[in-house]
Amino acid sequence: MVMSTAHYPRLKYVSLGVLVLQTTSLVLTMRYSRTLKEDGPRYLASSAVVLAEVLKVLTCILLVFKDCSFNVQSMTKLLKEEILNKPMETMKLAIPAGIYTLQNNLLYVALSNLDGATYQVTYQLKILTTALFSVSMLGKRLGLHQWLSLLLLMAGIVLVQWPTESGGASQKKNMTAGSQFVGLMAVLMACVSSGFAGVYFEKILKETKQSVWLRNIQLGLFSFGFGFIGMIVYDGQRVRESGILQGYNSITCTVVILQALGGLVVAVVIKYADNILKGFATSLSIILSALVSYFLLMDFNPTGLFYWGTMLVMAATILYSYQRKPASVSIIKTETSINSA
Repeated sequence: MVMSTAHYPRLKYVSLGVLVLQTTSLVLTMRYSRTLKEDGPRYLASSAVVLAEVLKVLTCILLVFKDCSFNVQSMTKLLKEEILNKPMETMKLAIPAGIYTLQNNLLYVALSNLDGATYQVTYQLKILTTALFSVSMLGKRLGLHQWLSLLLLMAGIVLVQWPTESGGASQKKNMTAGSQFVGLMAVLMACVSSGFAGVYFEKILKETKQSVWLRNIQLGLFSFGFGFIGMIVYDGQRVRESGILQGYNSITCTVVILQALGGLVVAVVIKYADNILKGFATSLSIILSALVSYFLLMDFNPTGLFYWGTMLVMAATILYSYQRKPASVSIIKTETSINSA
């Protein structure tokens, strides 16, 4: 027991670091994969979403297999009882699955029309939508500092999106006003869908005793179905002509893996860390995305307004995640110290 307690702080910071790397790597790698010029056809974003869901489901099945002490019969029985024999419970996941599928495709559209750093900061609007849906759907009450953080967030987003004349020549050349508008609308729609689907999924998890991995399997099965239908509808002709893996390379495979493991990384952070560390992880990923986008991808030229907006977004993220200790806890600690003295 002592050993696990000693390793607990280390696990928190390890999970924090993994989340920072995963978030930053996914944004920059996805952005790079969508702007990379190749002789052959570009990979289909819809197929990447489908393959990511397949990989996510397989990973969750392995985790359930581990929870069943690596017993195939026990795992099969569990999956049958919880998924097949409870169709109404399983069908509840159809709503967030469809929304998540839409969101994943919107992120590809956004990163095809925005630089990585601007996308990363703007996407923090999901904090606002998540808060609003939490209040309306879960009945949560937000403190004054949390509402203040939402105001700071909105101010930061306005500064980041504020039009300036000091943008880099390469950025203006590669991104027209129309494409930036499309990217911005895609991010905003993704923020709304992310907030609703996240809160809805949280509501389902709190109403049942099923494990997170089982729920992710159910979610992934629906997401695969919706994603596959979307791929056939929008890219069916191209799939029939060149196959589902057209344009795939090592970068594309990396994007699929990062996207599939994203939900698992967040689950690990929630298990070993807390909301404050999640806020730091989001802020650090913004900084890393901006630095890499500027120095390596060279598709972003930051301005003074962008720096101020980024600072406000980081401050808002940390402030929103800040949890004040209840007064009763402080009183109990004080009484305990007095009694022990």
